[in-house]
Amino acid sequence: MLLAPPKPSNSIHRIFLTFIIMKIDTALLDDLSSKAKANPRLRQAYDLRTTPNDQSQRILNALEPDTVVPIHRHLHSTETVVLLRGKVRQFIYDDRANVIDSYVVEANSPVCGYSIPLGQWHATQCLESGTIMLECKDGPYEPLSEENILKHG
Repeated sequence: MLLAPPKPSNSIHRIFLTFIIMKIDTALLDDLSSKAKANPRLRQAYDLRTTPNDQSQRILNALEPDTVVPIHRHLHSTETVVLLRGKVRQFIYDDRANVIDSYVVEANSPVCGYSIPLGQWHATQCLESGTIMLECKDGPYEPLSEENILKHG
């Protein structure tokens, strides 16, 4: 519903609507990178949803080299990633954990993002300290179950 400004009267009336505007700035990215470096997992996520009713997944994910991202898949969503800083290698696997493709993705480069189809096995290797990616998936957050992590020799 749009609110019309109040009609002039003897007293001044103001109506303020409050919206949560989340700015993604260098201070936020620097802080997230610092937290990833201090985290034993060498990564840190930041939730971009602004209400509990938002059922999408939009996160900033800061990664450091040597973080371990298992070979996994998402059965209920594609995964779209855009690098804001840094560089990763994205690996694509078959059902036997054989690499069938890999490519480097780097912020501000000709390949700065990717979209992984529903059910595709994949893993990410961080190649540069300070890497931060925007990750988007459909539906509410679901932790990876054992059936969605590919075990390999």
